[in-house]
Amino acid sequence: MSHSKAKLGRLLGIGIVSLALLVLLISVLQVDRHPRTDDATVRANSIAFAPEVEGRLISLPVQDNQTVRKGDILFVIDPRPFEYALAQAKADQATLEGQIDDERRHIAVERSAVGTARAGVIGSQSGISAAQSGYLASKAAVEHAAAAQAAAEAQLRFAQNDYDRIVPLLAKHYVTVQQGDQAQTALSVARQTYQESSSQLLQAQAQEAMALAAKQAASANFQGSQSKLGEAQHTVDNLETLMAERPNRAAKVQQAELNLQWCYVRAPFDGYVTNMNISQGAYARVGAPMFTLIDTSTWWVLASYRESKLKHIHPGMHVEVYLMEHPTRRFDGVIDSIGRGIFPEDGAEAGGFPAIDRTLNWVHLSARFPVRIRVTNPDPEFFRIGATAITIVR
Repeated sequence: MSHSKAKLGRLLGIGIVSLALLVLLISVLQVDRHPRTDDATVRANSIAFAPEVEGRLISLPVQDNQTVRKGDILFVIDPRPFEYALAQAKADQATLEGQIDDERRHIAVERSAVGTARAGVIGSQSGISAAQSGYLASKAAVEHAAAAQAAAEAQLRFAQNDYDRIVPLLAKHYVTVQQGDQAQTALSVARQTYQESSSQLLQAQAQEAMALAAKQAASANFQGSQSKLGEAQHTVDNLETLMAERPNRAAKVQQAELNLQWCYVRAPFDGYVTNMNISQGAYARVGAPMFTLIDTSTWWVLASYRESKLKHIHPGMHVEVYLMEHPTRRFDGVIDSIGRGIFPEDGAEAGGFPAIDRTLNWVHLSARFPVRIRVTNPDPEFFRIGATAITIVR
C-alpha cells in the first residue's frame, strides 16, 4: 500500500512539473509572439507659448494645469500702444489717398501744361533758328557795307588827290576851267558816296547788334521753356510717385492690425495649460516662453522594445495600452513607426580612430529601440505626459 502511494506521489509530482513546464513554454511563446514592455512613457504634442508682441499683461484668465478649448483667451497684452499705431497707420494711409485725389484733380491741367510747355520748347527752337539766320544775314550785311565803305573811301582819296593836283594847274592856266569843275564834281560825288557807305555800315552794324540780341533772347526763351516743361512733367510724375507709395502704407496698416490681433492670444487647440509661473501684470517679451500648452487631441506612447522582439512588431499592428496610474483600464493603440537608430554606447573616438574596448563581456544585453504607438481612444483625464505605460502587441 505504501508502495502504491509512493508511486502515485511520483506520478503526481511528474505531472505537476510537466504542467508547469507546459505553462512556462506557453507563456514564453505568448510573450515572444506578443511582446510586452513596461518601459514606455506617454507623450503628446505641446508648444511653449511666446508672445509675438511685447507689453504688459492686462488679463490672464487661465491657471496652471487648467483645461482650455480651442479659441479660448489665454492672455491679453495691453493693446493701447498698438491701437495708437494702427490709428496712425490708417491716418497716414488716408493722407496719402487725399494727396492722390488732389493730384488726380490737377492731372488734366498739368498734362495741358506739359503740352503747352512742349509747344513752347518747339517754338523756342524755331525762334533760335530764325534768330541765328537773321544774325548771320546781318553779319553778312555788315561785311558787305564795310567793303562798300572801303571802296568809297578809296574813291574819295582818289578824287581828293585828283582835285588837289588840278587846282594849282588851274591858277597857271595849265588846265581848263572845265577840267577843274569836273575834278570838283568828282570829289563831291566821292564824298557823298563815302558818307552813304558809312551810314549803311552803321545801319548794318546796328542790325547785327539787334540780331545778336534776338538770338540771345531766343536762347533764353528756349531755356525757360525747357524749365517749364520739366516742372510740368515733374508735377505729372508726382502722381505716379504717390501711387507707388500705396503698397507701403497698406503694408504698415496690415502690420499694425496684425500686431493688435497678437495682443489677444487664443488657444490654437484643445489642451492643458502647464508650467505657468507668471501672474497678471507681468511684462511679456517677444520670443520669451510664458507657459506650455499640451495638445490633448493626439496622444501616443513611446515604448522601448528589445531588438530581439522587433521581428514580431510591424507598423499598423494593434497594441494594448495600460497606464500605471490606472492599470485596469485598457486603451487601444496602433503602431505608427519603429525607431531606426539609437546612440551606440561604443561610439567613442580617440585620436581620430574608433576606441575599441579590449575586455570581453560574456553577457550581452539586448539594445532597446523606441516604438511609437498612437493611442486611438485616449482619455485626456487619464493621460499625462511622461506617465509610465505598459504595452502589449497583439
